[in-house]
Amino acid sequence: MIRKKMRNSCNNCREQNMYAKDLISDVIPSIQPTETGGVGLQWMDTFHVSHLPVVVQNDYLGLISDVELFDRNSGNDPVGCPVSPFKPFVYEYQHLYEVIELAARLDLSVVPVLSENNSYIGLISAGQLVKTFGELAAVNAPGGILVLELNGKDFLLSQIARIVEDNDAKILSCYVTSPVDSVNMEVTLKINRTDLTSIIQTFIRYEYTVKASFRSRNKNEEQLRYNYNHFMMYLNV
Repeated sequence: MIRKKMRNSCNNCREQNMYAKDLISDVIPSIQPTETGGVGLQWMDTFHVSHLPVVVQNDYLGLISDVELFDRNSGNDPVGCPVSPFKPFVYEYQHLYEVIELAARLDLSVVPVLSENNSYIGLISAGQLVKTFGELAAVNAPGGILVLELNGKDFLLSQIARIVEDNDAKILSCYVTSPVDSVNMEVTLKINRTDLTSIIQTFIRYEYTVKASFRSRNKNEEQLRYNYNHFMMYLNV
């Protein structure tokens, strides 16, 4: 029974925007080398980004930043080609998590996307990544949040899922963090129940350490949801 439920969950994930090609913005443009630096800065301000891909037809030349445009452009001069060999990108078939990793590691506001034959096909904004990850993490779904702490060798997602489901609840999202200098890990669960009392008691009975719990529909969560929605509106994604 557990395997069947987990398989269905994976199918649902595949139906969501999990690949780079599904996240491409149809609003934010690339810029050509012949455009002026002033135009580039205006577009960056309009779309709340600090980078734009420089593209000729479908040939991706590199990523230019607002700092580079300020430093070397009077505003009326052509953008030209990026001075630095800064050419980050992902392929259209790469997974959402790979896109997020690249954006976070290089502090990118946009991530260019190339086809399998290395042609430029569009870009993904950091705002779209936040929005998509928020959907996957069930940020807007009502429910409670539970944080478990356990030894890494004792981690069994199937057992955790069974405990939750035996209490007539479902896991909406789950992520794991593990400090480099520790053998322990934290498992954060978003559960579709607002009252987590019975679930917490069951985890304690199975000798899990419940590090923290947060109930939905309180003022703090409503404020968090309000802030998240307005942040999405600000990003215009």
